[in-house]
Amino acid sequence: MSIISWAILILVVLLIIWAIAAFNRLVSLSNRAKEAWADIDVQLKRRYDLIPNLVNTVKGYAAHEKTAFENVTKARAVAMGAGNMAEKGQAEATLAGALKSVFAIAEAYPELKANQNFLALQSELTDTEDKIQAARRFYNGNVRDLNIYIQAFPGNMIAGAFHFTTMEFFQLDESDAATKEPVKVQF
Repeated sequence: MSIISWAILILVVLLIIWAIAAFNRLVSLSNRAKEAWADIDVQLKRRYDLIPNLVNTVKGYAAHEKTAFENVTKARAVAMGAGNMAEKGQAEATLAGALKSVFAIAEAYPELKANQNFLALQSELTDTEDKIQAARRFYNGNVRDLNIYIQAFPGNMIAGAFHFTTMEFFQLDESDAATKEPVKVQF
């Protein structure tokens, strides 16, 4: 074989090795992003499971605050059924606003604030909210890395050839007034 043949053969082998490495990197980034979403899903489920207990505890002290409890229940149902990332973000922002109203109601009842069950639920919910925020940051970081690799040259050639697509960031809909303003409680 001539030198030109060897050079072409080495070039082809290097291109094949690069394509395999690029494909494996895309698979790794995609799976990391999916795993990070699963972490968010676990924490959201934990929060969804805590909410009925919290509402029932507060309900015992403030039964006349029916609207706030209905809002939390509706917001929870919508959040659990949200499909895409945009819907999920908007639903989670609405749920956060509804939960703020329940905690505002609790502030008006000193005996409730002293209730051990309520305090434990409130602590667990706060812990879960912190974990959701951390999981969201982790997910968004993984999605950012995946999206950069998919959009940047030369990774975009392999991504296009194997139909890898960018993923959406998970962001709460901050346009919802309930997430920006403190809750007003009137009796």
